[in-house]
Amino acid sequence: MKTAVEWLLENLNSEPYSEEEFNYNSDCWDKALEMEKEQMESAYLAGESKDKQYYNETFKQQEQ
Repeated sequence: MKTAVEWLLENLNSEPYSEEEFNYNSDCWDKALEMEKEQMESAYLAGESKDKQYYNETFKQQEQ
């Protein structure tokens, strides 16, 4: 899976000469921001799941 930055670097026009190229770059930027948001949410949820698993394995066993 590519990060948002990797995807953006592969898709941007290095020097937009026309309005069409500028708009394309702007759309790529917006897509990369959305990708980054999704990646951050996924990472957070994965970490939260591991935290719960660690808590249950560590502390729930002590209560029994």
